[in-house]
Amino acid sequence: MRNNPSQARQTCRLLPISSAVALALLSMMQTAAAQQAASTTAEQPKLAEVIVSANKRIEKLEQVPLAITVLGDAVLQRNNVREFADVINLSPALTITYGTTPANNGINMRGIGTTSIGIGVEADVAIIIDDIPMGMQVKAFQDLTDIARIEILKGPQSTLFGKSAIAGAVNVTTKPISGPLTGNVSSFYTSDGEWRVGGSYGGELSEKFGFRIAASDTRFAGNVNNLTTGTKTNGSGGKTFMAKLSWHPTDTLDLDFSPRYNYSNTTCCALVATSITPLQGALLSNLPQLPATTLLQGINIGPYNTDIRNDTRTGQESTSRGFGLRINYAMPNGATLTSITSLDRYYANDTRDQDFVDVPTLQYYPLANGKPAGINEGYVQYGSFDVISRTQELRLTSPDNLAVKYVAGLWYGWNAIDRHFVRGYNGIALTTPTQYFTDTYNENKAVFGQVSWDFLPEYTVLAGLRYNRETSGYHFTTGAPPPGAFVPTATFSSVDNTENATTGKLSLQHQFNKNLMAYVLGATGYKGLAYDLTSSLNAATAAQQPVQSETSNTFELGLKGNFLNNRLTVNLAAFNSKFKNYQQNSGGYLPGTTTYVTRLNSVGGVQTRGVEMDISALVTANLIINGSVAYTDASITEFPNAPCYNVIDTSNGGFNAACQLKSVQYGGQNVQDLAGGRMPNAPKIKANLGGQYDIPLKDYSFDAFVTAAVRYQSEVLTNLNQDPTLSVAGYSVTNLGFGIKDKQGNYKLSFFINNLFNKHYANTGFTGLGNWSSKAPNPLITVTNTTWSPARDAFRYVGVRFDAKF
Repeated sequence: MRNNPSQARQTCRLLPISSAVALALLSMMQTAAAQQAASTTAEQPKLAEVIVSANKRIEKLEQVPLAITVLGDAVLQRNNVREFADVINLSPALTITYGTTPANNGINMRGIGTTSIGIGVEADVAIIIDDIPMGMQVKAFQDLTDIARIEILKGPQSTLFGKSAIAGAVNVTTKPISGPLTGNVSSFYTSDGEWRVGGSYGGELSEKFGFRIAASDTRFAGNVNNLTTGTKTNGSGGKTFMAKLSWHPTDTLDLDFSPRYNYSNTTCCALVATSITPLQGALLSNLPQLPATTLLQGINIGPYNTDIRNDTRTGQESTSRGFGLRINYAMPNGATLTSITSLDRYYANDTRDQDFVDVPTLQYYPLANGKPAGINEGYVQYGSFDVISRTQELRLTSPDNLAVKYVAGLWYGWNAIDRHFVRGYNGIALTTPTQYFTDTYNENKAVFGQVSWDFLPEYTVLAGLRYNRETSGYHFTTGAPPPGAFVPTATFSSVDNTENATTGKLSLQHQFNKNLMAYVLGATGYKGLAYDLTSSLNAATAAQQPVQSETSNTFELGLKGNFLNNRLTVNLAAFNSKFKNYQQNSGGYLPGTTTYVTRLNSVGGVQTRGVEMDISALVTANLIINGSVAYTDASITEFPNAPCYNVIDTSNGGFNAACQLKSVQYGGQNVQDLAGGRMPNAPKIKANLGGQYDIPLKDYSFDAFVTAAVRYQSEVLTNLNQDPTLSVAGYSVTNLGFGIKDKQGNYKLSFFINNLFNKHYANTGFTGLGNWSSKAPNPLITVTNTTWSPARDAFRYVGVRFDAKF
């Protein structure tokens, strides 16, 4: 077999992490042995017990036969977690697919996730906050406020969490109401202009009443300079308010009401030029009035350029309002009957600069009859989302002290999404003009149950089943874009499409002793019918709606153990999951235009397999280490008529050479067979290692601490079409921190340096910033260009954080 240089490089890059883990474990074992020899009676420090609610009951992590990564409050605070992108950095199982606007961002689990999620396509990874799932995944990218823990449940979770958890689920739990009235405040500021302020206050007013309120305000202008406006972009921020009101009218009845509000403003996804060759003579859309030397004036184009010239913001502004109502009734037999009700309204406006420059390009674009347009506007796209989600769950949970434990429930969910979208200008073909009003809905009714049985002292079998009935549909009306009033030109619809599906899971768990457990698990997943409404429909594509549902089967082996008197925990899992009729978007620029479009595909087969490990180690009483690593092989197993990607060579219509082999077979269409191809945004290797060392200061009223974290991700493709130019190189990032905290835990002052070695990396990698060519009108000379969208920590920055309790 031929050696793979990239894999060799990945292995070399992992050596420091692997060595650090090995040294830490060896040091801990030696220290533990020495301490035990010195004193066998002294109480030794231990890791904190980790609890989860993955089975919709509170359990110890090591008792749950499922691969789970848990990020507790200490880890979240140490790593300054604010938004979901920060969670991604701490979990090797998770990645993000960044789209052209924030609404098109998607979350991947083990390399599986729907890219460029349209309003008619559900996510593959469910996001649940306090038992309430998010109706549209873009909401996951709001600020995370007052979080107690985050459970990352890997593999299909459809049995307990529904059809949008076919690849996994992220279960977020906010901090509870407990104890006397207390509060905390936190402030944060960085050298590149990010600031945060937040706080919470609450507790038990009496035996019957309690409350907790939390609020935050965050702002990061961005790390890209818009020379036209003199402002920053590629940032995010928002305001969040949430509350919990608790009432215990009787000893057996609890009511919790949780209203919440969020405002988010994200300027994500602006593309920044890193090269244009040749620059001299390059023209936008081959128009002599639009030379690159003028349009990109003042921009120092290079590999790590952070300057743009845009006259329209690229981003999204949104508000979300909603509430959750939980009612718990403790039954006489010790079981609990729970009702969970939610209602949420989400509204967003999104815009995108489509010509990537700051001049009114439309006045130079020719009309369909060949005359100049003469319109004093730039080429933009914009639209709005209006989403209403409501859910109702009724759940019966058995007592915890039985050999046979069960949870059973009924589920109802409703999501309705309205979308208005405008792109380009009527009569200007180069803008691929379109305008449409569309809506989609889905209604879900389900019954589910799960039973575990300790049939022998060392063995437990767990079985679960869910029956789901979904009804969905869409309406789509397209018409001429501006100028002028909207006049419908075509209407398509497909409503009341109903599908029934059953999913389940089965596991066998063996408890070798109280500290070591192994399990084997099989599970199935299901995601419902989809509608490709991300771009204008026509009669041909409308006839293909809906896109068939997606299913999955997974097999998993796991080992969980506590060692050295609960000073070391290790969780191992090996998995193999297969997906059929996988719903995935692919995208590219329309030939001869600056328009990037996506199309939903039903991929015949996809597989992901690999090995994961999480560790926590209390090396000494003052040193704690947390680490995780994953090897994931996510690939396409069946996709014979996949779309091609564009290449510079104009032969074969400007598509890659592989299309020539398939075009005859598929009636002259430009398609390729992607069997064996890689899944997008699925790194082979992803790892992180972090920890904190506390330094007691006996002569002072405070102690000191030092923190460190390093993460690594191998190279990934960012497009399903396998275009090698659409890739992001592998990278590693190292963060350091230090600070002081008082001995009573009332305040903490932290300083940190993120991206210590200033390793530049991108969220996305693209070839092509608009439609550049040289020499108008003919003959054309090809102009090659590349762009990037720098990540939040693509450049080194320092910061300070202050936390206080009262």
